[in-house]
Amino acid sequence: MKQYTIAILGATGAVGTQMLQCLDEQEIPVGELRLLASARSAGKTVEFRGATVTIQEACPEAFEGCDFVLGAADDAIAKELLPEAVKAGAVVVDNSHAFRMDPDVPLVVPEINGADVAWHKGIIANPNCATIIGLVPTWPLHQLAGVTRMVVSTYQAASGAGAPGMAELEAQMAALGRGEELPEPRAFAAQLVSNLIPQIGGFKEEGYTSEEMKLQNEGRKIMHLPELRVNCTCVRVPVLRSHSESITLEFERDITIEEALEALAAAPGVKLVDDREAENAHDRFPMPIDTSDQDLIWVGRVRRDISNPEPNRGITFWCCGDQIRKGAATNAVQILRLLIG
Repeated sequence: MKQYTIAILGATGAVGTQMLQCLDEQEIPVGELRLLASARSAGKTVEFRGATVTIQEACPEAFEGCDFVLGAADDAIAKELLPEAVKAGAVVVDNSHAFRMDPDVPLVVPEINGADVAWHKGIIANPNCATIIGLVPTWPLHQLAGVTRMVVSTYQAASGAGAPGMAELEAQMAALGRGEELPEPRAFAAQLVSNLIPQIGGFKEEGYTSEEMKLQNEGRKIMHLPELRVNCTCVRVPVLRSHSESITLEFERDITIEEALEALAAAPGVKLVDDREAENAHDRFPMPIDTSDQDLIWVGRVRRDISNPEPNRGITFWCCGDQIRKGAATNAVQILRLLIG
């Protein structure tokens, strides 16, 4: 099997670290691995498949000879360095927001529009984590009845703010447990422990945040539905890892609950957990504590939208998925797998 030279830009962050694990789990044929990060991380070492890999400072020259680059850096670094990787001959799969809405850049969830990788011009974008988690179970229902509208509330874990967000929540939990004064919030706008923060991203048009608009704008591009209507509210919750979403879908055609359950049970990337009679709550419906550190989107609480004047055209469900894995790193490595065949 052909071996590839693969680089990870932003290799020391939460997503970059997870990408490294996913490369191993998905058995990507890596001949040479380059881990790129800031100057302060350069020189540190990481183990990969029994070998020691030294972290290098990210710079344009580091991409020479690379076949593929996985991007796990912020928007500014992505915009600065990833075009240089393309110039050096690499194909980039980028997790930042920098290129997602560029009309020349495919925005891909492999379970939905994997074929779009074929028209890339050097860069393929990984969608926003909440977009991926919401659309993976929406897609099989859309194929049945044609989605026209989504009403979504997200309950997003601290992991959405990366390693600093997770560390901040853990520090606040520890201080609260000891009865000490909580450390000043830095990763979030306010205290997260014992609290909810109903703002993720900056405010945009009509009072919606940038995070809330991503589900509409990215969803339209991924599902090839330019007229899709989305109303989304994003909330940061005191959960360490794994996002949850409440989703109501409106359809062009009638759909029964039985059809919806059957489609979800058979859908790639989905695990149906919907048993109201189960003795154990963990078997009744998805919860973030159960969906962390795995790659499936768990779906449950599937029911009819009784507020819809045409109730046979409305479905409501609850889903949870690991933000760092399927919401970011796993999806990127799945795209890479499509590229190498």
